[in-house]
Amino acid sequence: MSQKRASKKTAKKSAPIARGAAGDVAEGRPRLIGYARVSTDEQTTALQLDALRAAGCDVIHEDSASGSARSRPGLDRALADVSPGDTLVVWKLDRLGRSLHNLLDVAETLRGRDVALRSLTEQLDTATPAGKMLYAVLGAVAQFERDVIRERTRAGLDAARRRGERLGRPPALTPAQIREARTMFDRGDRAAHIARVLRVARATVYRALAAA
Repeated sequence: MSQKRASKKTAKKSAPIARGAAGDVAEGRPRLIGYARVSTDEQTTALQLDALRAAGCDVIHEDSASGSARSRPGLDRALADVSPGDTLVVWKLDRLGRSLHNLLDVAETLRGRDVALRSLTEQLDTATPAGKMLYAVLGAVAQFERDVIRERTRAGLDAARRRGERLGRPPALTPAQIREARTMFDRGDRAAHIARVLRVARATVYRALAAA
């Protein structure tokens, strides 16, 4: 093999692999990653897939579950697939989740990773100046929601303390069980035996006896 042929072969091997509509995407450029989801009362993602392909999505991930479901492996794969500069494309914003909380969580994740969000139906694209402003608004709303939840939680705990309510996990043993444990211990029963009878750990028995 001549030196000229060898150099051509080497150059061909080192060239970036392009992935097109079949799932291949050229390396070194921002990508459009599609995400489609149907809820349990819908039949197919065909309409969404057609729209996402027409929009030029390089890769499309799918879920077939309710937007409120905690486990959405397709969305998890889409979020793992995007890189800084990429755009996550959905047919409608409600595909990301049926609650504002879900949508804000995803939007915050994307913004933190420098990934744009595009919705075809709402004609929203956070890669544009107007879209970037929306990202800032969504971020402010998310922070406001966290602050409200934190404040309500703190107010609820303070009110419970004023009412004399016990906070935290309920005790492992009731007062009657603690008295029973003390009686058994005083008559010579070992802590391990008491723990088996009361179905708790030995450490729980020791703590109860020390506090009794």
